[in-house]
Amino acid sequence: MTSHIVVDPITRIEGHLRIEAVLDDNNVITSAYSSGTMFRGVELILKNRDPRDAGLLAMRICGVCTGVHYWTSIRAVENAFGLSIPTNARLVRNLIAGALYIHDHPVHFYNLHALDFVDIVSALSADPKKAVDVAYTYSNNPYNASIGTYQVVQAKLTSLAKSSLGIFGNAYWGNPSYRLTPEENLIAASHYLDCLNKQRTAAKMMAILGGKNPHPQSIVVGGVTCVEDIQDPVRLAQFGTYLTEMTDFIQGAYLPDLVMVGKAYADQAVAGVGGGLGNYMAYAANFEMDDNPYPKAKTLFSPGIVMNKDLTTVIPFDQAKVTEDVTHSWYEGNAVLQPFDGVTQPNYTGLDKRSDGIAYLKTNEKYSWLKAPNYDGNRVEVGPLARMIVGYAAGNPAIKPVVDNFLKSTGFPAAVLFSTIGRTAARLLETQVIANAMVGWLDELQKNVATGDLATWTPFDFSQVSTQAQGFGLSEAPRGALGHWVKIQDGKIENYQAVVPTTWNASPRDGQERPGAYEDALVGVKLAKIDEPLEILQTIHSFDPCLACAVHLVDARGKDLGTYQVIPGDGVCEITDPPSSEVIQ
Repeated sequence: MTSHIVVDPITRIEGHLRIEAVLDDNNVITSAYSSGTMFRGVELILKNRDPRDAGLLAMRICGVCTGVHYWTSIRAVENAFGLSIPTNARLVRNLIAGALYIHDHPVHFYNLHALDFVDIVSALSADPKKAVDVAYTYSNNPYNASIGTYQVVQAKLTSLAKSSLGIFGNAYWGNPSYRLTPEENLIAASHYLDCLNKQRTAAKMMAILGGKNPHPQSIVVGGVTCVEDIQDPVRLAQFGTYLTEMTDFIQGAYLPDLVMVGKAYADQAVAGVGGGLGNYMAYAANFEMDDNPYPKAKTLFSPGIVMNKDLTTVIPFDQAKVTEDVTHSWYEGNAVLQPFDGVTQPNYTGLDKRSDGIAYLKTNEKYSWLKAPNYDGNRVEVGPLARMIVGYAAGNPAIKPVVDNFLKSTGFPAAVLFSTIGRTAARLLETQVIANAMVGWLDELQKNVATGDLATWTPFDFSQVSTQAQGFGLSEAPRGALGHWVKIQDGKIENYQAVVPTTWNASPRDGQERPGAYEDALVGVKLAKIDEPLEILQTIHSFDPCLACAVHLVDARGKDLGTYQVIPGDGVCEITDPPSSEVIQ
């Protein structure tokens, strides 16, 4: 007999996400549906605004991957106006974005995703001395590894256990899908706590050049405003010190912990569990390595598309082939449109409340606030895995050696990349690639300023360039390919569309009934316990969902549905009865 489970909301993400899955008699998922259960609508807010202000407003789409909508929006306006930026501005933007990545990826692994693999309760029974020995099997210089450190961490966890586990409460501890030993769990738990401090270090890096964090303020149409900061050698040296601290954590904690998890789940990785579509796309438009005008500059990442896991062929990327489908989305119409012509008119049709009292998605109709983007008519995955896959296939000199070294040191075949574990590993590999590049960008900025080049902004005549224009800004957010498209008329924004990474990955089915990346990745995943959907969380969290903050929810009559009551842990949150994590057989 088949089972239908509902997990709503998925927690340890940004925003509101609902997953419904149908399982066969062996608890293997045969079909899945992803629904973004909140409406953003920032595109509507931007209409009739001054395009120079668009970045400051678009940035409020999200506070987690802070800044990416800011500079992507500014890139769209610069593209519309035909502007290029000075060398110093390029380097500053690269360093701010790089700091975001080395902040975001470790935070995702430890504080959002690790608890899908790390059993906190198991760590209570670990032997701290043995844990030190284990740590040295994964690294010659493990981060913060000592008997004393592990004893302190264990004492903290024990104290939390006496208080219903506090922030670690209401999870699936003891589930058979947890595979790490008690000592390995203690090591990872220790680094979980370390990462809470390290994210502050990376945030300081963003604030040095961005003015503040979250939501930096120093990037403007035509360049950047942090003139005094780049002329202060002490400020730039402090940035470098923080970069070294983050690199030490990446190499001493993040890398060995990822290898530790990878080896525990190697069989699933080799089998391709959670692999999904097998089609990967990277815009790779930011992190410019030269001063050629965007989008002609050489970039750190490689743009392109890899189809059907074919690492021998990279298809060139063309932004004109990006389209959006709203067949199964809560918006007016069913037309497939390019973002320049896209519309965002809500049409919420509600859920299907059945006789069992459960409100289900109307999967044959509209069932998500997310649109279904396609590239050249194909469903694709975006994100760190896509960037590493495309870069690896392209022979990118910054990416291929890092991936090859990881595969050689672990003994994993390249096929493990096409899995939940591979997707998680790709974030670590990308963090290494970016940290390496940041050393060069900082050095280049310091040397350029020392020569007397202090230019940070390109002047332009707004009245001349804004009469009628349209442009697009592409970049890579930590979670994947991000694009903003803008039409400008008489100095005001006429139309604005943003296609964000999670729109690509968490999208519903398109007009041809083809699943999105989340939906496809869940097919074939086997649950050890149907009432503890840990394996669903492992795969969904590997994408690092980010369903940006938006307006209140409304039902079919336009009434406010109220406020979510969020209880720590997954699958135990609902607006009202019935409970949000349901199993129906």
